[in-house]
Amino acid sequence: MTQNHDLLAAASPDLVDSLTPEQREALESAVAKIVALGARNGITPDQMIEMLKSGLTVRELLEYLTRGAGDVS
Repeated sequence: MTQNHDLLAAASPDLVDSLTPEQREALESAVAKIVALGARNGITPDQMIEMLKSGLTVRELLEYLTRGAGDVS
């Protein structure tokens, strides 16, 4: 779960520390689903972290992943 936590922190560093346990659990579940979607497209959690650090928003990341990593048009 470390990579998932890293992905969360990359997306919104201050958010992770301010969550209730229930919110944290829901967010971790969502991140796990994003990681699985990335894996189906050949993108690792580390690559997603780098994408977020370089300025991609979470929404843009999700759009990219749902389009398929091979489609960069």
